[in-house]
Amino acid sequence: MPQKKVASKSAKTAEVKQDSDGTKAKSSAKQEDTERFDSKASHAASGSSKKRKAQDSTAKEPSKAARKSSRGAPSEPVDPVRLINYFLSPDSLALCRPKDESSDLENRGKGTRAYSTSIFTPFEELVCALILSRPIGHMLGLRSIRTLFNDPHNLDTPKAIRAAGREGCRLALDQARTQHRQKTAEELVLFADAVVDHLGKGEDDTSLERVREVCGYDAGKQREMLQKHVKGMGKTGVDIFARRIQQVWKEWYPFADQRTLQATEKLGLAADVEELRKIVDDRWAEIDMGTVEGKDEDEKKRKVFVRVLERAVGCDLEGSIDEVRKAVV
Repeated sequence: MPQKKVASKSAKTAEVKQDSDGTKAKSSAKQEDTERFDSKASHAASGSSKKRKAQDSTAKEPSKAARKSSRGAPSEPVDPVRLINYFLSPDSLALCRPKDESSDLENRGKGTRAYSTSIFTPFEELVCALILSRPIGHMLGLRSIRTLFNDPHNLDTPKAIRAAGREGCRLALDQARTQHRQKTAEELVLFADAVVDHLGKGEDDTSLERVREVCGYDAGKQREMLQKHVKGMGKTGVDIFARRIQQVWKEWYPFADQRTLQATEKLGLAADVEELRKIVDDRWAEIDMGTVEGKDEDEKKRKVFVRVLERAVGCDLEGSIDEVRKAVV
């Protein structure tokens, strides 16, 4: 602190002398610069000396084992099949979906349609993808889906959404207490119109088979078609749709978006989509199907694959990765 005051005083003196005698002012300023340089050099030398002493001291001490924090310590390996079977069981649901969905389903009773437990039509899956790709939380997204697809709104077909119009869709989203309600309501109506005009075969069509037929059952072309005709549907939205639709649209299998693969890797299950498929194929005899049904083995494998992806990303979004690992280790 005293050194700073002297420098300040010296600077003022230099300014005064500049007015009366430019030569002396330059000399004073030069002396001040020299003093600052010497001070910095002194500090640098002192720091370097301390650093050398610390290194010498460390070198003299006996080597110690590196300490591992509990946060960075390697986790105990998880058996992939145990994890898959856990995800296929109802026991995993509590850790893979918002608590408010569990309580809502209890209050509404059996038959209530929910993203985590229900089988949706391709049209409904696209509605879900449109909502979940919005910048809203996991809980709000799933609550919006439950509100739209259940009583009293039942907005689960192009015809129902068009009949409700923007106001009816906005009313349902208001009830869901979600965000971006007006914009989402507008996009839902535009989507229903797009299904009638481009993606489906009328107001009552929820299969969207027209998309597959027009695109020659090519997943890449389907992606382009959906992004072209569905307002608000970007890459993230199509990824969410693809992650679930592959259980019935086999041309998408196997697919996993980067967000979901981050979750499977955290769980110690698989780091890429081919690795996960190989686990399902190679250890199929050990997998407990639970409630998963399919017309043949290939469809069953696709449905198991999708269930695992959904539970993995769900528990990650809910911050339950460690709890899931503990449940299966």
